[in-house]
Amino acid sequence: MASAGALRAQPPEADAAAKADRRAADKQRRASPGNLVGHGGPIKALAVDAATGRALTGSFDYAMMVWDVAAEEPRRLARLDDHAGAVNAVAFVPGSKLALAAGDDGTVALWDLETGKLAHRFLGHEAKIVGLAVSADGKWAASASWDRTARLWDLAKREPGPVLSGHQGPVNAVAFSADGSRVYSASADGTIGLWSSADGSFQRPLYRHGWGINVLARLPGGERLIFGGLNGSVAVVDGETGTTVMELPAHERPVLALTVLERPGVIATGGGDGVIRVLRSADGSPIEEYRNPYGPVWALAFIADGTALYYGGLDDFATLWRIAPREPFEAIASPFPRRFQVRGQISGQVAEGEIQFARKCSVCHTLLPDGRNRAGPTLHKVFGRKIGTLPGYPYSEALRRLEIVWTPQTLGKLFELGPEIFTPGSKMPLQKMPDAAQRDALIAYLQLATVDPPIDGNGPAGSDSGVQGEKR
Repeated sequence: MASAGALRAQPPEADAAAKADRRAADKQRRASPGNLVGHGGPIKALAVDAATGRALTGSFDYAMMVWDVAAEEPRRLARLDDHAGAVNAVAFVPGSKLALAAGDDGTVALWDLETGKLAHRFLGHEAKIVGLAVSADGKWAASASWDRTARLWDLAKREPGPVLSGHQGPVNAVAFSADGSRVYSASADGTIGLWSSADGSFQRPLYRHGWGINVLARLPGGERLIFGGLNGSVAVVDGETGTTVMELPAHERPVLALTVLERPGVIATGGGDGVIRVLRSADGSPIEEYRNPYGPVWALAFIADGTALYYGGLDDFATLWRIAPREPFEAIASPFPRRFQVRGQISGQVAEGEIQFARKCSVCHTLLPDGRNRAGPTLHKVFGRKIGTLPGYPYSEALRRLEIVWTPQTLGKLFELGPEIFTPGSKMPLQKMPDAAQRDALIAYLQLATVDPPIDGNGPAGSDSGVQGEKR
């Protein structure tokens, strides 16, 4: 096994200083006014309810959180984590105290925000859900899934409704018409479909783009639709005729996020290029642009008056960007590299293990002794611990029943066979690691980085992270 001193191809004191600088920068950015801090993984979804001054955030950490954002300083109201996968979409139900969350577990959860209790869970999809929409009257919800369908759900009766089946690729987004009688669906097959809400019948392909369509929304006040594509294009089409109304500034990478606000009539788009653009919905004229070169933008939501918006991405908190009045100078908003974007030369087995750990695992776990969990539990002192026994983490019953103690050998088997074989019932997303050398390197690193204190004396690289070792 390589020595701990081989973790970096640079002097230990320089490595320690870089880690300290990164932790300080991350702490400072988290503390910026207005940020929504509390998740343990990247932010996948955002929604703001102007009527109540509340916000929803959905995360890779299997949770939806509820916030009061009406005051100058946001206040966390609830963490709703009865999900079996990442939360990819969230939505308020108009005229009620209910909200929806959906994600990788293929279910739509209806939450009572007054009690913080799960009111109902809609079942039916056979793959992850990535989009949600609610009709203006709050009676119906629609979900978009990678099982190539969209589904309607009766929120009043809490019963499943029609299945919208016919796309040739994953369905990425849905939207209701103004009167709720129709549903628009956007798919990776490059089309926008038009459906009847009453019986789910397919009316016609409304628009053919050619490239996959990732996001879709109806502009308030009519039947104009705005969409963002896999090729970075953004356009507005007529929801009645399917004709293109206007082309908007394109992104250099896929468009991943979209939000609209009726008053004062603004649109925001976010892309894999890290760019956020704010435009006037009437004519597409630009208002502001923000460039963060260190990560994609996965979620966007305006605050009530449109003078600021929240955005989410690889960070485990939602950031508030003040659009107007804009700060005269904005520093780069992200520490780089992040824990899963390790750069530099590899020197020795342990350094190779650290690279594997940071790139593939750190979104889901932490190594910190304080036990701060992400989508999975902390791996601090994981060796010698029985699976499913860390206090405070909501393991599945399937994991609790297993008689596995984590050792270098059992972790090796997990990575060799895959969680679906070695830990049946787990929702852990890690695929197999067929390369024995990579497995050995990862375990060698863990043997140094998970002890107390870490053997290198500086804390493990990306010490706010961990490997995909033990996850429900």
